[in-house]
Amino acid sequence: MFDPKPILKNLPNLPGVYRMINAEDAVIYVGKARDLKKRVSSYFQKNLPSPRTRMMVSQIERIETTVTRSEAEALLLENNLIKSFMPRYNVLFRDDKSYPYITLTGDAFPRLAFHRGTQRKGNSYFGPFPNAVAVRESIQLLQKVFRLRTCENTVFANRSRPCLQYQIQRCTAPCVNFISEEDYRRDVSHATLFLQGREQQVMDELSHKMMQAAEEQEYEMAAVYRDRMQSLRQVQAKQFVSDFTISDADVIACAELHGQLCVNLVMIRGGRHLGDKSHFPKNAEGADARMTAEAFLEQHYMPQNTPPLIIVGVEGMETAELEEVLSEQAGRKVKINTNPIGDKRVWLKMAQTNAELALEQRSAANANQQARLVALREALDLPETTERIECFDISHTMGEATVASCVVFDRGAMQNSEYRRYNITGITPGDDYAAMRDALTRRYKKVAAGEGLLPDLVFIDGGKGQLGVAVEVMHEVGLPDIQLVGIAKGEERKPGLEQMFFPDRDTPVGLRNDHPGLHLLQQIRDEAHRFAITGHRARRGKARMHSSLEDIAGIGAKRRQRLLTRFGGLDGVKNASADELAQVEGISPALAQKIYDELH
Repeated sequence: MFDPKPILKNLPNLPGVYRMINAEDAVIYVGKARDLKKRVSSYFQKNLPSPRTRMMVSQIERIETTVTRSEAEALLLENNLIKSFMPRYNVLFRDDKSYPYITLTGDAFPRLAFHRGTQRKGNSYFGPFPNAVAVRESIQLLQKVFRLRTCENTVFANRSRPCLQYQIQRCTAPCVNFISEEDYRRDVSHATLFLQGREQQVMDELSHKMMQAAEEQEYEMAAVYRDRMQSLRQVQAKQFVSDFTISDADVIACAELHGQLCVNLVMIRGGRHLGDKSHFPKNAEGADARMTAEAFLEQHYMPQNTPPLIIVGVEGMETAELEEVLSEQAGRKVKINTNPIGDKRVWLKMAQTNAELALEQRSAANANQQARLVALREALDLPETTERIECFDISHTMGEATVASCVVFDRGAMQNSEYRRYNITGITPGDDYAAMRDALTRRYKKVAAGEGLLPDLVFIDGGKGQLGVAVEVMHEVGLPDIQLVGIAKGEERKPGLEQMFFPDRDTPVGLRNDHPGLHLLQQIRDEAHRFAITGHRARRGKARMHSSLEDIAGIGAKRRQRLLTRFGGLDGVKNASADELAQVEGISPALAQKIYDELH
């Protein structure tokens, strides 16, 4: 048994972070403390109220601590350590760096764009948004009202005439100097104010510009400002949260059903309700709403922009230190309200309803998937312990840019975070057997070495040939006991005619069209195919883009520049005929034909 007395005796009464470590030398819990001595000592009382805490304490072999200068610094360090170690007894949420943003670049003529990932200096970012649809709808709206460019810099720098966006009045064509830099900057300023929720200021400026243009008898320009004001009024009438005194806010509610927890996040940006997103934490068994909400606030807001108001539907939370850290990070005051009143309580109730509905839907979907899994086990005579299923597929275009995919079904659902793609090289183009051998070997060598989880069942998208390759690989890597099944699409490759091949059975097995086990198999197989073909298309597109002009002999920087300028970008060059290419200065008919052949 672990004796905590020597450690507790020497702990200081200072803020810091502590790490609980088990016999396998794995960090099982990370926590922060205002007073390390008091907080760590509380885990070793005789009557711990939480079974979850008692289970964690029973596994402790040693404790490590780090003293910090303040409680706020401890909070930041705790968040970083949780993401590094992913401890078993911390409530974990997915890393929210994948949230999408709208960005205005720092170019002379700033570009309006969709952004996801690391933020760069010099650009302005607005968000985060709950999903990509909300971002794209907002970009389309901004294009309609403020007519900002969305084209890539390579296209922008090589335009010789305005594109279709200008023709349909979604851009002012700064690429060909149809608008001055000063006027374009003014449009960017208006778009920024709009994204910040200051629509009325934009309306006032547009109204002033309209009246000024009318007085100067520039009636066409006055009509442009009038149309923009009308578009803005239409926007203000849609999903506008007029009862919020702060234009940017998040509303967070937590719900529980059958031991499963859900956090629903409603996002309000620029005074508009953008939608919501439900989060389902890991390692939340035995956790309560307060613990879950605190974990979400820390893990969600630490890596990204924070709105000035966060409404949380969990009472009794200690929010002072988190407010301090978030305010310092945002460079302005951030308020966490755990006891809203009036209209804000109505919004919180809506978020609570969303969380409860999400849990009910997830529970129903999991029950349905579990029933399908049971039916598949019975139909294929698989052990009752079969839970984790992995499926492989190969995708290529006549041998080009071959990609193998592996998708995972486990715990009653597809586990997207565990999917893997494998770029296949060094094989004869179009050799699916060699591609499957490469992918299986790379994956299960690591599994045999203890990296990753051992599957109960592996589906191979293919018939006897692919299955034979899989059997050989499993013996080579030392995993001969994994159950393997080959899935052949059957005659005419129609859904419902699938046949399953087993290494130890002479005849294939087929299931009727309405069999729930077949539906699960099709779902997993189709997901493997989708994941493979998405990766293949991306790799193929990248390869073709790279080899487009730069790798064609006889095309140097000057000729490449002339081609791009003449046709307005690479797509224009690709769409040009050999005769059109030959009209470019420095491009002979023979070279034009060579360029055309290389690009096609």
